[in-house]
Amino acid sequence: MQISRGITAHKPPLFLLITGAITAVAIVIPLTYLVIRTAGVGIEELADLLLRPRTVTVLINSAGMAAGVTLFSALIAIPLAFLTVRTDLPWRRFWLIVTTLPLAVPSYVGSFALIAAFGPRGSLLQLLLEPLGVQELPSIYGWFGTILAITLFTYPYILLSVRAGLHGIDPAMEEAALSLGYSKRATFFRVILPQLRPSIVAGSLLVALYALRDFGTPSLMRFDAFTRVIFLQYRSSFNRNLAAALALVLVVLVLGILWLENKARSRARYYSRRASRRTSQVKLGYWKLPALLFCTAITLIGLVLPVGVALFWLIRGLSVGGGDAVNLAQDMVQPALNSIWASVLAAIAATICALPVAILAVRFPSRITAIIERCSYIGFGLPGIVVALSLVFLGANYLPWIYQTVPILVFAYLVLFLPQSVGTVRSSLLQVNPQLEESAQVLGRTPWQTLREITLPLVRPGILSGSMLVFLTAIKELPATLLLAPIGFSTLATKIWTATENVAFSDAAAAALTMLLVSFGSTLFMLSQEQ
Repeated sequence: MQISRGITAHKPPLFLLITGAITAVAIVIPLTYLVIRTAGVGIEELADLLLRPRTVTVLINSAGMAAGVTLFSALIAIPLAFLTVRTDLPWRRFWLIVTTLPLAVPSYVGSFALIAAFGPRGSLLQLLLEPLGVQELPSIYGWFGTILAITLFTYPYILLSVRAGLHGIDPAMEEAALSLGYSKRATFFRVILPQLRPSIVAGSLLVALYALRDFGTPSLMRFDAFTRVIFLQYRSSFNRNLAAALALVLVVLVLGILWLENKARSRARYYSRRASRRTSQVKLGYWKLPALLFCTAITLIGLVLPVGVALFWLIRGLSVGGGDAVNLAQDMVQPALNSIWASVLAAIAATICALPVAILAVRFPSRITAIIERCSYIGFGLPGIVVALSLVFLGANYLPWIYQTVPILVFAYLVLFLPQSVGTVRSSLLQVNPQLEESAQVLGRTPWQTLREITLPLVRPGILSGSMLVFLTAIKELPATLLLAPIGFSTLATKIWTATENVAFSDAAAAALTMLLVSFGSTLFMLSQEQ
């Protein structure tokens, strides 16, 4: 089947080319301005900044954090994937759903839950142990808390990737290994695990990328990762060129991770295979109880803990603190509406910009369309704090009329999350036979009519999934919202961050529960669309 031919064998329609080019130019603006801003730093000053012991320490912290999170996420995700796909674990579907849902929990909400539950002072555990004479618990801040928090809410990336890999393994290879005398354990380590290597690497790199880009968790856990130090440098120093230089260092680090991810994807094609029939389930036997305990523990700490802690502090704030439930609920209405409004606008903007990019890339492959598509993916390698700083510099100096307005906030979301929409639309478009569009044109339809009447209806599931994905990630985004939102434009993310910084746990809990409600609803809606 040939799917490389376009709607037409000639040049792409001009309206697609123009909109795609405008999108590509707009997406690279933050990175370009960041480079220009960094160039304003003198050579000696830049060298002093990069070789400063604190910079080296931050670099080691960030790299170590990414490595630690990736390692522990893999240790959680790989057993979970195997248990829910290849064994006779009871209630496998239930465990799959509850161990995947932490993906909808923003890491800073999870960090708030851990601090509120196990923090050294004023936490839930400390309150329970206070009658026994325990006045202060060991600190959860720093390395331990940061790695724990990010791990618990990012391991589903590896879980989903490894599950897909397990489903793709041809059972004939395992049967051949067993027939040659290999034990089940040897078959797993010598046959199954090597075939899962691309899935593990791909998922692990996504986790590492997330850890490097995360701002909320290092900030709440008071851990000097790049994102936190850049933010502090921006807030505390008059020379913001140095913040731009640090941001560029982080971009280089993240782009290195993306390069590794790209290499892993390329190699993964050599491992592609097709499962011709169902594989036999592994009987857990006396390992069934430990497996159930493992799944229960992960669910409790990754899903029940955030919800439970938020509920506890909300109820405590209302009962002990004398809070008013009605007033607290009313306080959440405007931030929730602001979050939904900005995220909906971001989803719409991303969909409008993603369509021409995806159509050009799939239907009219060329050097120019490839450049347009790759430019649209640049935002995926930029941490939110970096995009926010770039737009702050740009808006404050050259576009003061748009600085700290909803449009520039939505533009930041567009830069960060456009690749998610492009990817889903592109995947859907690849499943549509181009002969349908060619037939429409043969019957006299213009390119615009073909797009509106044939292409868009056929890729509607991809458009819907992409827009929901952008909405879900935009509503959780923190650093860009902190720096770019209009004055007084409070969102659920900024509400949680501010309340946690002020140790106002009941306010943070109310905002976190509202955020979780919206996130879970969006995730379940997205899953229902996929089914």
